Amino acid sequence: MAANAFTGLLNSSADRHSLFDDAQGIVAGSMLAVLGVSLLSGAGLLAGGTAGLAFLAHYATGFSFGLCFFAVNLPFYYLAFRRMGPAFTIKTFAAIALTSVLSEFVPGFIGIGHVNPIAGALFGGLVIGAGLALFRHRASLGGIGILALYIQDRLGWRAGLVQLGFDCVILALSFLVASPSIIACSVLGAVVFNLTLAINHRKDRYIAV
Repeated sequence: MAANAFTGLLNSSADRHSLFDDAQGIVAGSMLAVLGVSLLSGAGLLAGGTAGLAFLAHYATGFSFGLCFFAVNLPFYYLAFRRMGPAFTIKTFAAIALTSVLSEFVPGFIGIGHVNPIAGALFGGLVIGAGLALFRHRASLGGIGILALYIQDRLGWRAGLVQLGFDCVILALSFLVASPSIIACSVLGAVVFNLTLAINHRKDRYIAV
């Protein structure tokens, strides 16, 4: 009986993820997201989405990025629960909590010193975009991602392009805390991130849930 239960956790099909699939997807996506954020932070850049809001709060208040990231996502869980269901909400909460915790500890293990802003934008945006393979496991890394997924499901608009629009607004607010050159590189990072998301995480190319 126990062996059958364990096998059930591992079994997946072409159209459905197993519990193990979802768990490793959340862990891997969170790890990649933290690595991408570290590259952006090493270059002094900002980001879009709730990560961008967390960066703004971090730079403005001095509180850690992980704490700010967890806090700014709190208001969006109600939308996630009402619109996307309890399973999506639980997995998203797990991904956000893990990302927040890793953001606190990873810098102590992986020291990233000087990062060229353009290189940071290109590599950081790409790595975070790869981390959002979380979408394939019906999870996200925060409020704007939740809203983008909801709009994609309801209207068919690509989540990456929806998020890009929100990112432009968030990055515009960055003029309050950063120089124009840093913001320009941050915009480049947001474009790379969202193009990676739009091209690689299309709902019509990936059907598993």
